[in-house]
Amino acid sequence: MFTLNDIPMFIINFFLILPLVTLVHETGHVLVARLFGGKIRYCIGTGKLLFHVGPLEVRRMYFMEGWCQYEKLSYNKTWAHVSIYLAGSIFNLAIILMLNVLITQDVLPVDLFFYQYSYFSVYFIFFSLFPYRNGDGKPSDGMAIYDVIRYGKAEDPID
Repeated sequence: MFTLNDIPMFIINFFLILPLVTLVHETGHVLVARLFGGKIRYCIGTGKLLFHVGPLEVRRMYFMEGWCQYEKLSYNKTWAHVSIYLAGSIFNLAIILMLNVLITQDVLPVDLFFYQYSYFSVYFIFFSLFPYRNGDGKPSDGMAIYDVIRYGKAEDPID
């Protein structure tokens, strides 16, 4: 049951953990796209631009969503696109496993923060790999993978 004692953890989850999970996810896409020589643009949040660092944009509602766009891969094969779309979820999973190892080795304390981070990461992985299109017609990673395998190419150029 949600009580007043849960409000501080809710605020931490919403404004810190969820954006961290999103940043790790998008960083996975970016690193693998760069591995294949892609031109990248990515964003954390929605709304008015707060600041940008290189290709990363951080927007006012930084806790809402994230996205990564790439183009001009030097190695433009179907499996390269699939790898890029899978990379976000793989990075989330790698961080979950790393946190669990560090906790079991007593490097990190058993803490609600790390459990919440892992919980949100699993949630993020599930909905990222679930094949659907959002209200704007943009594909989830799972739908993008399906499209790439079915049609043999990615159709999400940088604006």
